[in-house]
Amino acid sequence: MAQIGAMDGVLLETSENVTLLGGGDIVAADLDLALARAPVVAAADGGADFALSHGHVPQAVIGDFDSISDRARAAIPPERQHPIAEQDSTDFDKCLRSIRAPLILGLGFLGPRLDHQLAALNTLGRRAGVRCVLVGPHDICFLCPVRLGLDLPVGTRLSLFPLGAVTGESRGLRWAIDGIHFAPGGRVGTSNRVVATRVELSFAMPRMLAFLPRDALDAVLRGLRAAEAADG
Repeated sequence: MAQIGAMDGVLLETSENVTLLGGGDIVAADLDLALARAPVVAAADGGADFALSHGHVPQAVIGDFDSISDRARAAIPPERQHPIAEQDSTDFDKCLRSIRAPLILGLGFLGPRLDHQLAALNTLGRRAGVRCVLVGPHDICFLCPVRLGLDLPVGTRLSLFPLGAVTGESRGLRWAIDGIHFAPGGRVGTSNRVVATRVELSFAMPRMLAFLPRDALDAVLRGLRAAEAADG
């Protein structure tokens, strides 16, 4: 059950996972994939038009409303529309800080514009307390919690990219990360590979992005749920 309101800055609160639609390219098959795992639909600004065109009225539309069409605004109940005028944050950031849910699956944030992608990745780091996985045409991306276990096929590509200075440890990767000082302008961990069916990662703080192929989505969701449960 989703609740709509504005308590403590929360505009949408639900016990179910949320599919959040952005303004980038989305295909119907990706929407179906996300809804099977995150049945509550929300939209960042113009993502509402895509939702409506595929038969879904968002539970909440959040953003600066510079992209949503007049047709969409007329079709969505006013109480579900949450314009936030400030321009100091992106629509994606406005959504992450305004939605309270176990997990958010984000579509339309990893393309086609590189600057938009970078802004979305920056937001993942700024909103470390929000469990969010971005789904793109080829990859998925998320901010690693401080401890994470993943069950993955041997040979799976697993890339790590730091959003700040951070250290960590790993088990099950071809190139272990133990003792490495990662930083955005220094050492990064892209193009690593899984060499055991169980991968264990730990980090000093939540500053590391992980990138995996799309077919690893369910394994990542299981790992994030387990990490959340372990954190209590």
